[in-house]
Amino acid sequence: MAEQFARGVNDGIDLCFETFGDPTGEPLLLIIGLGSPMTWWDTEFCEMLADRGFYVVRFDNRDSGRSTWLDGEVDLARALLLRRAPYRLEDMARDTVGLLDHLGLSQVHLVGASMGGMIAQLIALDYSSRVRSLTSVMSNTGSKLVGRPTLTGWRTLLLSAPQDRDGYIEHQVRVAHRLHSPGFGVDEERVRRRAIESYERGLNPDGRARQFAAILAAPDRTPRLRQLRVPTTVIHGTDDHLVNVSGGLATARAIPGAELHVINGLGHELPPALWPRCVRYIEHTAERAAAAAPEHSSH
Repeated sequence: MAEQFARGVNDGIDLCFETFGDPTGEPLLLIIGLGSPMTWWDTEFCEMLADRGFYVVRFDNRDSGRSTWLDGEVDLARALLLRRAPYRLEDMARDTVGLLDHLGLSQVHLVGASMGGMIAQLIALDYSSRVRSLTSVMSNTGSKLVGRPTLTGWRTLLLSAPQDRDGYIEHQVRVAHRLHSPGFGVDEERVRRRAIESYERGLNPDGRARQFAAILAAPDRTPRLRQLRVPTTVIHGTDDHLVNVSGGLATARAIPGAELHVINGLGHELPPALWPRCVRYIEHTAERAAAAAPEHSSH
């Protein structure tokens, strides 16, 4: 379906979104990671989920893609040491719940990747009645002791991408090779296609920095995650340079009953070869939720 907008979901934030599948299907919300537009949830992946009976929603977070871009100076050291940032992950969670309200979805299955996993965790904690299941992908608990980037990961996170079209595309190819998944390789054509799509939807380096500050300023969610009572699956790769696999292990340890899938040779991505496997994990998580609450309504 064509892009749409949910206007004023949280203090004037407009969110750009798309949907896939039958609106009467099991509602599933995909939350993307740092600085990425919703199109980093590939259309083919969304269609695979829709084919399994899900009503799939993907969207641009605030400060990315075609959603609202904000203002505010960023000091990453201040965010890390003093927990001061232009906004917090909790604000992004409220944006997301506002999108659910706009769509008339009272409950959804949440799938969050990287920063999106952090936002999904917060929604499950702060708006538990809205969440049927949680799938946290290549994410973390907020603890500074786990999930730390490698040196290569830090260099990538702190490196500014060129803002011209060709420079941005080549930068994304270099990053893909630097952070590649040893078990899956790099599909340069796919990387370039994704980079072009991202460029055309709008680059917002200041917004990426503000999102990064929100991550750095976030407190450790571990004690709260221990109280979570929602069917949960954690997916993580052994070769993740941006969020070390220890972040996924800690997430699975913290959430009671969480199922953990550690994928050998996987970096910080979901390559097409893994889509069928990940769809099965998400579907199984939804089935666990249905078994736990067989009387729930669709919306």
